[in-house]
Amino acid sequence: MLDILFFIGILILCGFLGGKIANKIKFPAVVGYLIAGLVLGPSFCNILNLKLLDGIGVLNDLALALVAFIIGSEMRLGVLRKMGKGIIAIILSESFGAFVVVASGVYLFTHKLYLALIFGAMAPASAPAGTAVVLQEYKAKGSLTNAIYAVVGLDDGLAIMIYGFAIAFAKLSLTGARISVLEVLKGPFVEIVGSILLGAMIGYISGYFLRKTHKKDEILVILLAALFICTGISKYYHFSLILSNLSLGMLFANVFFTSNRRAVNVITSMILPVYIIFFVIAGAHLQINLLPAMGLLGIIYILCRITGLVGGAFFGAAVSKADPVIRKYLGLCILSQAGVAIGLAIMVTREFSPMGEIGRDIALLVINTIAATTVIFEIIGPIATKFAISKAGETEKAK
Repeated sequence: MLDILFFIGILILCGFLGGKIANKIKFPAVVGYLIAGLVLGPSFCNILNLKLLDGIGVLNDLALALVAFIIGSEMRLGVLRKMGKGIIAIILSESFGAFVVVASGVYLFTHKLYLALIFGAMAPASAPAGTAVVLQEYKAKGSLTNAIYAVVGLDDGLAIMIYGFAIAFAKLSLTGARISVLEVLKGPFVEIVGSILLGAMIGYISGYFLRKTHKKDEILVILLAALFICTGISKYYHFSLILSNLSLGMLFANVFFTSNRRAVNVITSMILPVYIIFFVIAGAHLQINLLPAMGLLGIIYILCRITGLVGGAFFGAAVSKADPVIRKYLGLCILSQAGVAIGLAIMVTREFSPMGEIGRDIALLVINTIAATTVIFEIIGPIATKFAISKAGETEKAK
């Protein structure tokens, strides 16, 4: 078998060409990267087989760390203060909106409360990478863009909390066993707080050293070291690598502003191939053969999740009297769903598989449905984001 570097080279080249073709037909480049991966992966050509994908999986973690850092670096406290309590209202509204609408739709279809709670728990989780890449590709700036960065950066923390509660009550509904609120809260609380503190600590230490250097190569070395260390510790302690690197980026943006600008400029100059690798790998993992298997339940999940996110974001923005463009378009920018949702679905398999045949049936249904619907959300999410920021006049071409 040829060396893995050969396949990484093919992956980058095909992804780059896919992005160019996507741009030609007015789609975001990320859609081209995903489709290139889909074609190269097991669903079609099988050039990127599952064994090979596992071998280069560490690059996914690097890409997510970079994306989370860049999102965090855009979340300056001054900008968040201008948004006021409105951004909190929007995050709560869109997350709980997605949970309630999906849970209601699944319950009406299946009449099983535990399934409704489980699928409802999957719905709030977003995929910040796809959204962030579109914002950067079109050099988006404005009130909508600031709100998008805040929402996709912070709503995964709330999604983890919602998941903890929902799964506990799903088990109660299924088995009738007693549950402890403290036990339910402990896992998500430790994960969220641990991630934030870890990122802040590493961000402060690395920011101190970055403040003393102006050389691009040295900035890159220090920053990559910080991101790798933060990601490695996050994975070891089962923290959220997205939240920890987001926290790192936020600390840079608000404590070491000048160093933060230099760091972001250095990162963005080398990030394109990392993005291409990440999304081609993501596309290769998408299993097109699962689409027919998702059935009516998958369609209900897709429609209800879109309704809950868009309606919830609109309601939260209206209540908080946010800018009209935020009310009108924010919901379309948070549809992408991938890694976090798949991770939660895998956790469902671990939680319910030991519960006998019904538990295994639940695990299989959840992982297959979420994997299948991810194919849809990963494609339509970036397209909807590009449409929204274009209509809001926040792309570079619109100015």
